[in-house]
Amino acid sequence: MSKNWRPATQLVHGGTLRSPYGETSEAIFLTQGFVYESSEAAEARFKGETDGYIYARYGSPTNDMFEKRMCLLEGAEDARAMASGMAAVAAAVLCQVRAGDHIVAARALFGSCRYVVETLAPRYGVECTLVDGRDLANWEAAIRPNTRVMFLESPTNPTLEVVDIAGVAKLADQVGATLIVDNVFATPLFQKPLELGAHVVVYSATKHIDGQGRCLGGVVLSSKDWITENLQDYFRHTGPAMSPFNAWTLLKGVETLPLRVKQQTANAAAIADFLAEQPQVAKVIYPGRADHPQADIVAKQMTGGSTLVAFELKGGKDAAFKLQNALEIVKISNNLGDAKSLITHPATTTHKNLTDEARAELGMSGGTVRLSCGIEDTQDLLEDFARAMASVGA
Repeated sequence: MSKNWRPATQLVHGGTLRSPYGETSEAIFLTQGFVYESSEAAEARFKGETDGYIYARYGSPTNDMFEKRMCLLEGAEDARAMASGMAAVAAAVLCQVRAGDHIVAARALFGSCRYVVETLAPRYGVECTLVDGRDLANWEAAIRPNTRVMFLESPTNPTLEVVDIAGVAKLADQVGATLIVDNVFATPLFQKPLELGAHVVVYSATKHIDGQGRCLGGVVLSSKDWITENLQDYFRHTGPAMSPFNAWTLLKGVETLPLRVKQQTANAAAIADFLAEQPQVAKVIYPGRADHPQADIVAKQMTGGSTLVAFELKGGKDAAFKLQNALEIVKISNNLGDAKSLITHPATTTHKNLTDEARAELGMSGGTVRLSCGIEDTQDLLEDFARAMASVGA
């Protein structure tokens, strides 16, 4: 397998295994277990003396193909496919901490991610400090001698803040902490956290990687040593494994990832520019625009904008609901990264469990809207927004 292939080629051919039948499309191995030629062969397999599969909870040929293909794209040595994005986040965080440890995390996190570090981990004696991740000084001030994990999203959900990954990685290295980066909003095509110094990357494969609203999935990527020393036993014994059928679906999804993300990003850039000129809009946040608050960091660590746009309507929640309800092409949904354009009101959906104060800290108001652009015709989307925006009023 050529390591010099570019992403679009890797995502079609990378990691492919073929049975003796020589199938064109990857096979789905829908099996729970595997048969051994002899009792001695089974013993050797369980001892790790010979390679091969043991049980589908530990791994399967279809999952193995998906993991290898994601490793090629991400530049990682090893990966584990998980049942969902949150299974991946929880595994990456919890597999390496114990009572007495400390986590530093950016406060701008998806609601469930914040629950894992802020609520779940402390139940097991692991303390957590949330910081404004935009300022490296905040990370440095929060670090303790027992800091084991540092965790961030960039760009963030839903306000598309950008965090200096390389800067946080240096701080993590100074204290021997593991930096975990949720890279969903950037996609592996626009940002490479491992190259920037991060130690672990997580994805909700449900989003762009499937990108067609079909199945759940997640993946954790890192060095082979980190997977072996931290994640492997957790993975084997707690059972967050991905279904082989979902792994096969995701293999089909990644084949078209570059094509979809290219069109989604072009649509997002066009709509961001359109929204920035509307009198009903208080602000637009998009990593591809020069007026993004962290435009200098975007230029340093991202090779493209994003498929998502965050914007705030002056009329608050009422205006946000009017806009969403008036759209015809764009559908109301809390998912993102789909071939269909999707829009959501974070304060009443994905981030509804945060307090008003916590949402305000994140720059989220009642008028904040998150748009995930699909692959539709750009002009059709612009016309849809122009008509819907008129219904909002001045």
